[in-house]
Amino acid sequence: MSTQPSAPADVVPQPLLVRTVALDDLGDTAAVDPHDLLDLLPTERPLAWVRRGDGLVAWGETLRVEVGGADRFADAERAWQDVLARAIVRDEVQVPGSGPVAFGSFAFDERSAAGGVIVVPKVVVGRRGGRSWLTTITTGARLHPAPRLSDVVGPRVPPVDPGAVAYTDGAVSADGWRDVVARGIAAIRSGDVEKVVLARDVLARAEHPVDVRWALERLATEYPSCWTFSVDGLVGATPELLVRSEKGLVTSRVLAGTIRRTGDDAADLARAAILAHSSKDLEEHEYAVTSVAHALEPFCSSTNVPDVPFVLHLPNVLHLASDVTGVLSSPGGDAAHPSSLALAAALHPTAAVCGTPTVAARELIRSIEGMDRARYAGPVGWFGADGDGEWGIALRSAAIDPDDPRRVRLFAGCGVVAASDPAAELAESEAKLVPMRYALGRDASLG
Repeated sequence: MSTQPSAPADVVPQPLLVRTVALDDLGDTAAVDPHDLLDLLPTERPLAWVRRGDGLVAWGETLRVEVGGADRFADAERAWQDVLARAIVRDEVQVPGSGPVAFGSFAFDERSAAGGVIVVPKVVVGRRGGRSWLTTITTGARLHPAPRLSDVVGPRVPPVDPGAVAYTDGAVSADGWRDVVARGIAAIRSGDVEKVVLARDVLARAEHPVDVRWALERLATEYPSCWTFSVDGLVGATPELLVRSEKGLVTSRVLAGTIRRTGDDAADLARAAILAHSSKDLEEHEYAVTSVAHALEPFCSSTNVPDVPFVLHLPNVLHLASDVTGVLSSPGGDAAHPSSLALAAALHPTAAVCGTPTVAARELIRSIEGMDRARYAGPVGWFGADGDGEWGIALRSAAIDPDDPRRVRLFAGCGVVAASDPAAELAESEAKLVPMRYALGRDASLG
């Protein structure tokens, strides 16, 4: 169901009824193992946000709110708060991710027709720090007894192999994208911008309809340090956490500066050292970290910005990474902390996905990139009734065509500065496409 954010009661005339119970209290966890969250997902429209075995999986749709334009984040927040004001909640677990939960995905550009969406599922299963729980979200006049996990999880159906996958150019060819990068470099050298992040898309066509669970399980296994997600047809594994808000503490993992791995451990250690001392990559990283720190500053009483980045090792690439943290300011009166979605809106777009200065970089992207990014590089994640939640940047992602589930659009992006080289940026984009190619493929190769 869909609604305008101003009138959720028209769509849900009765309050949301939310019940969360600890799975250990249900007595039937042996019937369905809650520890492997992705195994619980059904085939149709699965929702997921998992990392190292913890996180949330969900399915069904109790409420759907679609938004668009420059106010898409605020409209989604307002609709969610309106719904919560009428909800009846019994949460027996009281941990981040229990109780009412909504998943969301938002377009990179306010002009994009993709807009944004928040989905309130019917069933959520969560796991955190060894604790597992079940949340059901329905409508009605009164809460019902808590269901057993086996009542809401259907028979296990193994994920389906998509078969052979053929790839073709997206909005521009590989050679054409090199030209796009060259135009970006020219704009930087002329003083129009200091950094711009340019995206490239590739189209995939599978032999069989793509089973999202197939892709999720491969991503979660091969990229455990990333946040593996599925929201409204957007699927991927992002190493970049736009913002996590939890009990007044905020964290943002910033990535900028990349080098491809060779597959040889000794050679990759040498490459990590090269990356850590690369003036081009350090410049790119500094722009990204500064943009995040400045965006968080108005909301925080204190922030911690690392002096130097660390090197994040992924199976396909090495990244310069920094974890920026902060303590949210204590608001006066009855005002609450800003929600994680409000923080995501304030942070988006960072220099890591757009460039700097932001307005000029965004205009340059619109003029030379040649495509609608849709929800690529936009915030994706979840938030709860208290506003806490986690939002990633939809990097290393793919969008499954809702009208043709065999057709998938893959995305990758590269930060461009004055010292960038078009051929090197093309090679970097190929490296960043590897995770989603692997997620769709049948073999074990990351090549």
